[in-house]
Amino acid sequence: MRQQLVIVGAGPRGTGILERLAANAPGLYTGSGLDVHLVDPHPPGGGRIWREEQSPLLWMNSHAEDVTMFTDETVAMDGPVREGPTLHEWARLDGRVFAGRQVQGRYLRWVYERALADLPANVSVYHHPRRALRVGGPREGRQQVWLEGLARPLPADLVILTLGHLDSEPDAEQARLARYAREHGLVHLPPDFTADSDLSPLAPGEPVLVRGFGLAFVDLMVLLTEGRGGRYEGETYLPSGREPVLYVGSRRGVPYHSKIGYDWTGDRPPLPRFLGPAEVAELLARPGGFDFRRDVWPLVEKELGFAHYHRLFTAHPGRTAMAWADFEEKYAVAGDPAEVRALVAAAVPDPADRLDLAALDRPLDGVRYASHEDFQAGLRDYVEADLDRRHDPAHSADLGVFLGLLSVYGQLVRLGDIGPRWHGFFSYLASGPPGPRLRQMLALSRAGLLKFVGAGMTVIAEDGVFRAAGSTVPGFSVEARALVEARLPEPTVGRARDGLLRELHADGAAATPDGLLRVDPRDGRVLDGAGRPHPRRFALGPYTDTRTPGAFTRPRTGGPAFRQNDATARAALAFLRDLAGRPAA
Repeated sequence: MRQQLVIVGAGPRGTGILERLAANAPGLYTGSGLDVHLVDPHPPGGGRIWREEQSPLLWMNSHAEDVTMFTDETVAMDGPVREGPTLHEWARLDGRVFAGRQVQGRYLRWVYERALADLPANVSVYHHPRRALRVGGPREGRQQVWLEGLARPLPADLVILTLGHLDSEPDAEQARLARYAREHGLVHLPPDFTADSDLSPLAPGEPVLVRGFGLAFVDLMVLLTEGRGGRYEGETYLPSGREPVLYVGSRRGVPYHSKIGYDWTGDRPPLPRFLGPAEVAELLARPGGFDFRRDVWPLVEKELGFAHYHRLFTAHPGRTAMAWADFEEKYAVAGDPAEVRALVAAAVPDPADRLDLAALDRPLDGVRYASHEDFQAGLRDYVEADLDRRHDPAHSADLGVFLGLLSVYGQLVRLGDIGPRWHGFFSYLASGPPGPRLRQMLALSRAGLLKFVGAGMTVIAEDGVFRAAGSTVPGFSVEARALVEARLPEPTVGRARDGLLRELHADGAAATPDGLLRVDPRDGRVLDGAGRPHPRRFALGPYTDTRTPGAFTRPRTGGPAFRQNDATARAALAFLRDLAGRPAA
């Protein structure tokens, strides 16, 4: 009897698993035959988020040369490297272009089709365009995967969940705001993938409160401006008259930092240096566990500082007052933040060349403007300065920090659920919008269609409207009949609208205090409440406690997701190989 493997989720992560199965099967799988069932209502390759059928106005937020689905020698894995083209090589694009998501969807479909072609002849793949509802079955026996609209389940010797971003039920605040909107005839759009949101209730000329200043906001901005017929001439926006007026704010009150607009030259910082496998192993071995703020964050700061100053000293030595070897030796033994600050002050004369993570993270802390109009001009100046810096190689220490962030993320995924602070910080510094999108923000601001609320944005529902205020402009508030929460839903097992994860949790799968599915960091096996890995159930993705920054990544940066895909694929193939020698359960 042919063995059965079910992969739930056929987007980039499921496609990555399939690519690793193809790479590893010749050396690991000796069974008589394997059927792989891909379960996803959306097309394989792109899945929901990267499907080809979405607005051509929506871009990726990475240069085309920085996107690959293929491994290289920098990925720390046991399986074979199988190189392949980056997005820009495959699509024959300028590497510095920000490709549309439709193009990325086509690339992912091609990667999927190549993985199919690379599978051994005794492995067949079937796509089921349906939702998976439930996984059942005995711990030591065959599993059953129930699909929407089918009376009989798929039998599975092994199940791998590669779900991406999922819809979720509202938390208490969102439920309260939604209820208030229904009762008073208001518009409330909860956290969602913006391309799937119905934006038609947002009326032309009307104020709309937007909470969230990251990539979901960028999509919203595009769809409500160019998507409604407006256009740009140079740095001027020419409205169609169908746009609403967006009042946007967030905890930070500023947009994510621009993508860096120049290439790396010279030596890369030797990373990891202060946060590597040994430090992670020590943290995991602590009998009482670890606290992220107390035990992990100082190592993150040390690592990012090292990456920054290595680049500054080696690429811009004229702006330093000490030999790199002397600085590195003293930096390595500096035991507390005050000691590091004193060393940096002595070695780096210009404060603009010093790394201040707190100031980067919260640039509006303590900043106050006398009027809302003054703040609009002030934030435009801030965005202009950020664009200038992120496109000027004289500030290439920023690119050193970016490489440090990638290195740190690759280590932190081994620690499990470390809370939301790190993920938000990483996205804000390393995963911001293309520079041209920030130029468009500036044009919309000058046109009066985008207005900034400030940091610490709060929203209350009273007097039949939504009212927003922030700490940056004391006394200022704005009211509107529409509120958009511009962010993806939090990936929590307990509130996932898709019942699959809730059923899995009810069947014994453990979750972290933040609601993430607990998995074995070595190979992605789902853990139960006692910490035991399930022999036949694996899970990878943003809803697990080993989530990575993305299912694809820059070439030659170690790709944590690729490492996870390889480990899971190899564990699955080894299990199926060994199972083939035993009687069926």
